Parts: sequence; C-alpha cells; structure tokens
Amino acid sequence: MPHSYSSTCPFSSLADIAGKKVTVMGLGLNGGGEATVRFFARYGATITVTDMKTENDLWPTIEALRSDPICGEAIENGRIKFVLGMHDLKDFESADVVIKNPGVKYDGNKYLAAARAIESDVSLFLRFTKAPVIAVTGSKGKSSTVSAIHYGLNHCGFKSFLGGNITVSPLTFLEETTEETPVVLELSSWQLADLRGRGVLKPKISLITKIVPDHQNWYGNMESYVADKKLIYADQTPDQYTLCTSDDDWGKTFAAETNGTVVWYSASDLHIEETAVPGFHMKQNISNAVLVLGLMGVPEDKARAVMAQFPGIEHRLEYFHSYGTVPVYNDSAATVPEAVLEAVRAFEGKRVVLLTGGTHKGLTYEKAAEACTLADSVYLLAGNGTDMLMELLDTAGTAHSAPFASVTDMLNAVRADVRPDSADTVIVFSPGATSFGMFKNEFDRGNQFKAAAREILK
Repeated sequence: MPHSYSSTCPFSSLADIAGKKVTVMGLGLNGGGEATVRFFARYGATITVTDMKTENDLWPTIEALRSDPICGEAIENGRIKFVLGMHDLKDFESADVVIKNPGVKYDGNKYLAAARAIESDVSLFLRFTKAPVIAVTGSKGKSSTVSAIHYGLNHCGFKSFLGGNITVSPLTFLEETTEETPVVLELSSWQLADLRGRGVLKPKISLITKIVPDHQNWYGNMESYVADKKLIYADQTPDQYTLCTSDDDWGKTFAAETNGTVVWYSASDLHIEETAVPGFHMKQNISNAVLVLGLMGVPEDKARAVMAQFPGIEHRLEYFHSYGTVPVYNDSAATVPEAVLEAVRAFEGKRVVLLTGGTHKGLTYEKAAEACTLADSVYLLAGNGTDMLMELLDTAGTAHSAPFASVTDMLNAVRADVRPDSADTVIVFSPGATSFGMFKNEFDRGNQFKAAAREILK
C-alpha cells in the first residue's frame, strides 16, 4: 500500500516554527529545496540541509543561500548546517519535522522511516494558505496549462500566483496570499503522493491533462502512477470543480470517482480558435485555461481574447532563434515520446528538422518513431532511450543520424546539412526523453541547447 501521511501539522502556526529543528532532505538545484531553507530561516528554525549530492554538485544553490542576508547569517552562526554527500540517521531522528523532496521515495527509506513528522513545501503551503487553489496534473501539458491559466487570471483583473512543479516553490509567496488571490499549482505525481492522507488539497478547480505512460522506471505500472494522479480530486467537494477529458477512459474514470462537479473538455470542442503558440496540443491547453477562467467568473469573450495572446513558456515549443530564415524551436521539456509526435505535428506543412533522443525512463518509443517518420530529417542525441528508438527506426527503414555525444556535435551536423535559406523548414529540438547523464535536468538541457544553437546556427 502507498504510504499515507499524517493529517496533523507539526506546527500550530507559522510563529510556532521558531526554535524548531527542521531537516531539509534534498537541497537540489531547481529551487524547491532552496526556497524551503529560506522559508524556515525566515521563521527562526534550526535547519539541517542534507543531500546525497556533494557541495560541488550543489554549489550554485549553496552560494545563493550564503548570499541571502538571513540565510547567510544563519549559516555563519550555525543555525543552518549542511550534511552533503551523505545522510546521517541522527538528523532525521532528532528533527521535529523532515521536509521531503518529492523525488525521494518513502518506501524502503530508513531515514524517512525514522522521522517524527514529514512534510513537503507544497503540504506546508496548503496547510497555511487561505487562497483558492487551482491545481493541475497530468502527463503532458501541465506546465503550459498552469502558465496559461496564471497569465489569463493576471490579465483579467486577478492577482494570481503560480508555483509547484514548474520550479517555483509556493513557500516563496505564501505570506502574500489571501482569500482573494488565486494560486495555480502544477502538481507532479510525486508531489501528489506526498499529500496522501493529509486532507489539505481541496482545490476550487482541479484539472487533469492528458494521461500517457510516464515515470514507469519509478512506478513500474500505470495503475500506481495514475493512483497518485487521482489524489488531485480525492478531497474535493461538490461545490468545487474537476475538469476531465471525455476523449479517453482515464478521463471518464476520474469523472466517475470525483466528488467535485465535473466539467468536461474535449479535443473536438475547443474554446479558442487562434493561438500565438503553434500546435494543437497548445491550443488544447489554452482552451482549458479559457474554461478555468470561466469558472472564475471571467466572461467567455474576454477570456478568449486574452488567451489568444498567451505567448507560451520557456522550453515548450519555444521559438528563440532563426538560422537565416529557418526558425529554431526549443522543446526540451518534452520528456515523453508522445510529446515529440505532438511537436512535429505542430508544424504541419513544414519540413521539420527533428533533433531528438536521450535517456529512457521505462517508456516505449513507438510515438517518437512515428514522429521521426513525419520529419524531413532526424538527428539523434545519445542515450539508452535513443538506442531503443534507433531499433524502431531501423526496422521501419526511417533515415536518421548516428547518435551524437553532445548538442554541439548535433548542431554542427545540422549546420552542415541544412541551408539557412531552406524554404518552409523549421528546426525543432524535442528530446522525448531525459538526459540526466548529460545535463542536470530538462531546463539545463534546454538552456545549453539554446546557447549552442545561437553560437553555431548563425
């Protein structure tokens, strides 16, 4: 059975944090651990930061904390200490609360088993905020959808906040939230799992984007993966809304289970015609944002007009450069094979130069192989996921490059093969995989790709 957490908060109030012993498990480089340390330092806790990564690995985050006036002083006087490259069981046994990184499994973890209480940055935020929450999960389109909703709310008269899996901890804006400030949260399956049993996630609106196989190297089966997704509506009530797709059986299952009022969405019934970002999948995400704005009281005509101007977000079919007359797009946040197919389809009628591949996470690559058959040419980035994709491409007789060891090598090959004045051509980097052996994460991968592309594709 999945682990269920306590419904009781270890702090009676924010003021109760002062003097408490807090162990932050997982500092990381994406901002969540850093924001958690800053939060507890601000409220006077004694903090142990522990991570299996070394100080060298975590140097940018550690330096950011040292340069913060409150954290820097706390580090100097010993109120914040770092235990890096290892975990010490005593730091978990002695803490009043352990703040768990969502990327750490509870099952079989002796350190978490020793903790008196476990929270996450999201669970703490939900315990103390009074803001109406709009929560979004799913396999594809989460980040684009929450960003579109946040954009729409702020352009329709609301003061909105955006956080969660989109690499912004909600603890960074907790004190600014009120009953009048909607908060849009992107929640991964892991973040949702950290909320099981707490009874704190009761979104005014929950939205589940398309479900496809993902994180199967973690879960092992779709049922366990989807069970965590279902937690988004587990504690909703009939006066709250659950947005589900009518296009597949998962959506119908969610609709049958939720206690919230079901609002259907469908690919055949979009609420917006023209968008500033290419691709049908983006049109679906923006259409869902129009639905959410309507539930928040925004007239449909106004919602459509505002959302037609949504510019998209970084690393998701992001147009950032031109190689002569050839546009170059960064879709590094595409970490599942289905996303590659959507990216290629977004440029129907164009000759797509597809840059794809990386490390697999227990998924199959039929959809990525289909995307390659639709592309004009295919360049592969090395990884064990790429090895699986190549087998499919070779069987189908689909032409492709040999795997390149770096984005620099891959882009140099593109430059040699593609003319900068090629008509009706686009260059799209959509990996459909992770690349943890080569990059820190998909955002680092996207940033490195963009820097290299600007330098090489001149």
